[in-house]
Amino acid sequence: MKTVFAVFGDPIEHSMSPKMHNAAFTDLGMDCEYHAFRVSQDSLRDALIGAKAMGFGGVNLTVPLKEEALNIVDADPLAAMIGAVNTVDFKDGMRGYNTDGIGAKRALADAGVDVAGARVLIVGAGGAARAIGFQFANDGADITIANRTEKRAHDLARDVSSVGTAKGTGLADLKVLISKADILVNTTTVGMHPNTDQTIATADDMHPDLTVFDIVYNPLETQLLKEAKAAGATAVNGVMMLVHQGAEAFRVWNNVEPPVDVMKNAVLEALGA
Repeated sequence: MKTVFAVFGDPIEHSMSPKMHNAAFTDLGMDCEYHAFRVSQDSLRDALIGAKAMGFGGVNLTVPLKEEALNIVDADPLAAMIGAVNTVDFKDGMRGYNTDGIGAKRALADAGVDVAGARVLIVGAGGAARAIGFQFANDGADITIANRTEKRAHDLARDVSSVGTAKGTGLADLKVLISKADILVNTTTVGMHPNTDQTIATADDMHPDLTVFDIVYNPLETQLLKEAKAAGATAVNGVMMLVHQGAEAFRVWNNVEPPVDVMKNAVLEALGA
């Protein structure tokens, strides 16, 4: 009998997770399947209880369910600090994890970039910024969070300061902030399909020693990354964050090392790359 895994969200049609995880299961010869289910916030508790009752191996959560899950599952300390759960394991009750920050850290590591001791400028103050901010600050980075609504940046920086060094600011001095940064992380949707001509910064704002990490993965090369290359900076797209956060969930569920390259290729194929 196959073990079922799933991703819950609303909307959910865009998710790459089924292709990514099913490719990994096939590669490892595991008798498992991964499916996407549309689940509303109001239905999340019932959906998780039902998944556990039916013997699901585990569940991923995406927008808008990550925060609501904190009221339902037993979150590990990092997920509790971040305030969001994207992975639920059923081996011992309903245990919640957040693998987004780990995914971002490993995506940069793949590009030869170490966040420890780095000056990291995160643009945006939403869920992804929160996960990345906590992870990178915990790993020893000096975090600056810049956001259009400055209060949200200050609030997030205050929370992140519980595990490391962080400060918040608005976007008025973004060019100056970029000039002082080692790593620029875009956690906003600016530049995402279909608005592919948009960018948070241009080549004139950047310097060659900068690493520009855009968590957007559709398109694979955003306008921000094109600008980074024009400036001679290191450009890192969002595909490997997606892959590594999925790979970490795979480890949590199965205690098996996932085939990361197989998962990456499945995502790239789905994106038409």
